[in-house]
Amino acid sequence: MGHRSSVRSSLSLAATLGLGLLLGGCFTQNYQRGYILADGALEQIPLGAPQEQVLISLGTPSTVATVSGEVFYYISSRSEQTSFLPEKVLDQRVVAVYFDKNRRVQRIANYGLQDGKVFDHISRTTPTSGQEMSYLVYIFKIFGK
Repeated sequence: MGHRSSVRSSLSLAATLGLGLLLGGCFTQNYQRGYILADGALEQIPLGAPQEQVLISLGTPSTVATVSGEVFYYISSRSEQTSFLPEKVLDQRVVAVYFDKNRRVQRIANYGLQDGKVFDHISRTTPTSGQEMSYLVYIFKIFGK
């Protein structure tokens, strides 16, 4: 009877260890790529602020475009990967700072994807068309991979 009890204990311990290894093998890794927007950073840039103030507050942009006036784009992506599964994008953002011809802030947008469409979280609108929209869709496709 002592032998059976010992075998059961060994089997129970082995099963517990095996389960622990199985569960312990599942881990999630989080990734943040690109520009990390500090809390309150956009509030430090009022409309009409000079381009230099934007560079001081937000730093060097990820890319600059001159679609219809100069625009600074700050691009970021947040994703996670669990164990051996493919990496999954959780959030993508493109902060755009638009300047007028005098290089002063004309408007600011914080674009993300909502229901698969580009959405500005500041104005709460979805841009519809145009050259800039094409550029934004392009940015989201490239950095979403």
